[in-house]
Amino acid sequence: MVIKILSLKDFRNYEAELFEFSEGVNVLYGNNGQGKTNVLEAISLACTTKSHRKARDEEIIQFGKDESHITLGMVKREIDVRIDMHLRRKMKKAVSINSQLIRRSSELLGLANIVFFSPEDLNLVKNGPSERRRFIDLEACQLDRLYMDDLINYNKCLLQRNHLLKNTRMSHIDDTVSASLDVWDDKMSRHAIGLINSREKFVQQLNEIINPIHKSLTGSNEEIRLEYSPDTSKEEYKARLEKTRDKDLKVASTTIGPHRDDIIFLLNGMNLRKYGSQGQQHTVSLALKLSEIELVKRHAKDNPVLLLDDVLSELDSKRQKYLLQVIGNIQTVMTCTGLDEFVKNNFDIDKVFLIEHGSISLKQA
Repeated sequence: MVIKILSLKDFRNYEAELFEFSEGVNVLYGNNGQGKTNVLEAISLACTTKSHRKARDEEIIQFGKDESHITLGMVKREIDVRIDMHLRRKMKKAVSINSQLIRRSSELLGLANIVFFSPEDLNLVKNGPSERRRFIDLEACQLDRLYMDDLINYNKCLLQRNHLLKNTRMSHIDDTVSASLDVWDDKMSRHAIGLINSREKFVQQLNEIINPIHKSLTGSNEEIRLEYSPDTSKEEYKARLEKTRDKDLKVASTTIGPHRDDIIFLLNGMNLRKYGSQGQQHTVSLALKLSEIELVKRHAKDNPVLLLDDVLSELDSKRQKYLLQVIGNIQTVMTCTGLDEFVKNNFDIDKVFLIEHGSISLKQA
């Protein structure tokens, strides 16, 4: 797929702007705080309905305005596709594909595949488990409709079950409360098992890809392996949920389930999060994001669009060169504060946008 145009109206610090992208490497450069990352956020939002910043819609709409619009035009397998997104304060966002309003965000699934890479992703190994679950969820939702359905429904059940737990006193547990918990436990179990199965498969697929990439980055024969660490096995999930019910009632929260899963990174059998250096952790995180690109290619039978948010500044020259070699045939939209590294290393750029105060000051093809 290739993104051709992106139109923004009252989005963050953009009043009205139109970006026409090249099929190759597009660079948005300028000082910090000018709105470069906002462009990547808009692309991500239009393709997935989610902000990578976890921002709410009302935070995205320009201050003092009531609504915001994003229009993204792309070509997928030689077919023109237009995605329109209408953000409104205190109302659900409206999304249409080729002028046809969609009812569920899952209808975007598989239409536009992106891989978002920010400096924070270099700390995927070091950070807490919630960041690694988010990594799985964001990518798996793009590749697998069943995963998205299980994730949405599991989170709904979790919210309802926790609400019931918080509004129930231990001394007032009657048959009605127990029956309600039984219902939520049954529903949660179905979706939890689906998530565990999908996450097992996802990590297995990453393991088939990541080693050659990691070896190319390091020039060594170190073995990297990802190990999925579910909070509880699918075989024991329902029984454990029932067993921990008294504890859940005491703390007014569901204490087991996929919302507590993790991934462990093993380098030659060593737990990288505990014993690896920062350099080793960053290299594995980079290899993981590059593996994500290959995984999308295999599933979608198409290249994703790569969004790089000021990542090059966090990498040494060797890793910069490797990254830019890998993305040679992938449309890329990247942000940076200057073009010195590109000039010094003779990196090819197809189109340059100078961003100042939420507008394009200069375009160079």
